Amino acid sequence: MDEEIGEIIQDLKSYLEYLTGIGIHSLVASETEAHEPSSSHVMTLEEVRKELGDCKRCKLHRARRTIVFGEGNEESSLMVIGEGPGYDEDFQGRPFVGKAGQLLTKILQSINLPREKVYITNVVKCRPPQNRNPEPDEIQSCHPFLMKQITLIQPKIICALGTFSAQTLLKTDTKITALRGRLFDLDGIKVIPTYHPAFLLRNPERKREVWEDMKKIAELMQTR
Repeated sequence: MDEEIGEIIQDLKSYLEYLTGIGIHSLVASETEAHEPSSSHVMTLEEVRKELGDCKRCKLHRARRTIVFGEGNEESSLMVIGEGPGYDEDFQGRPFVGKAGQLLTKILQSINLPREKVYITNVVKCRPPQNRNPEPDEIQSCHPFLMKQITLIQPKIICALGTFSAQTLLKTDTKITALRGRLFDLDGIKVIPTYHPAFLLRNPERKREVWEDMKKIAELMQTR
């Protein structure tokens, strides 16, 4: 009998640990709680940043100087998502502040959008060494935080800059040359991929294509 009681107690302890693990901390609701709808806390971007913490979820933390979370208008209808921080971004802790960032600012100004009126972030929040491409495990580690940013900002449009931004958001391995300028849907959000400003610095002849993409974004922002 004592052995059976011990097993029951152990099973009960395991079950309670399981409930705690999935966020259930009480099995008894008051009479008031039983008749009132529960209210769930909505996170803020500041809380998401705190959750990210001094992130060491992937190997990028070994060489980074700063986590580059994102910045801009948290109520913007346009969200710009790049691939990863570069040297200047890693140094300053802000996205798109180097030469590519200066070009992005001009691109946004071309459709009468001051930089501070949009929200800007990257797929990965730490600089890949020597500005190499982010690797799949690094993208996967940052992905939950990117999706929380998108969920909280609730943009009308996302401009995906470059191959890894577009492929990550659209869950595809299609090349950016085939994706750019096309309109996609991400849970009700319109996504338009285009070339990364760093690519344009090396290939200025492609700026015309980005201008066409930005005009589409400007038109979509005007529609209800």
